[in-house]
Amino acid sequence: MSRSVLFDTETTGFEPLTGDRVIEIAAIELINDLPTENQFYALLDPERDIPSDSTRVHGITNAHVEGKPKFADVADKMLEFFGNDPLVAHNAPFDFAFISAELERIGRPKLDKARMIDTLVLAKQRFPGMPNSLDALCRRFEIDLSARTTHNALLDCKLLADVYVELTGGRQRGLTLDTEQGLAFAQYEAPKNRAKHLFQPTAEQLEAHEAFIGKLKEPVWRRE
Repeated sequence: MSRSVLFDTETTGFEPLTGDRVIEIAAIELINDLPTENQFYALLDPERDIPSDSTRVHGITNAHVEGKPKFADVADKMLEFFGNDPLVAHNAPFDFAFISAELERIGRPKLDKARMIDTLVLAKQRFPGMPNSLDALCRRFEIDLSARTTHNALLDCKLLADVYVELTGGRQRGLTLDTEQGLAFAQYEAPKNRAKHLFQPTAEQLEAHEAFIGKLKEPVWRRE
């Protein structure tokens, strides 16, 4: 059983090194690349104003984050949820950079990039030259987008989890059942007291067999 964590962030802008901050973090646990019910979510006070251009993207205003915890308040719970497992994100370098910048602000180590799994890279490998945004991938895999009126970290995680399943080979819904049935069959033992039946060919059958072999060139049945 393998565990990974799929996560997403919403931010005040695009530049974590020049003052932009994380305002929303969502993460979903994956077991064998399939989502479980275990989740992490936090809406944060970024300790600065949220520009209107950013609000138009994710719908989060200054009023939404007023009185919410700061990143330092949730860092331990987030890191506990992340564990030491691989971290999956769409355009992962963006999310890694923001989380790492926040961690550095509070004196914690940055995220290890060796843990990064970027679904954008996976999508480009599978669909080269095609649009590979989250919306485009959802449409390609026929994943319902009706609830996605703005960017939302938790909703985006749930959509990306479905996309990730498809990018990694699909759910193969019948596989588990087939495997269980196969194991059950493999473990089945015939009753030890079952009668043995020997079948003796008739003279006519033996004669027909000899006639058939006689038509073959160097038949294996007559090799010594």
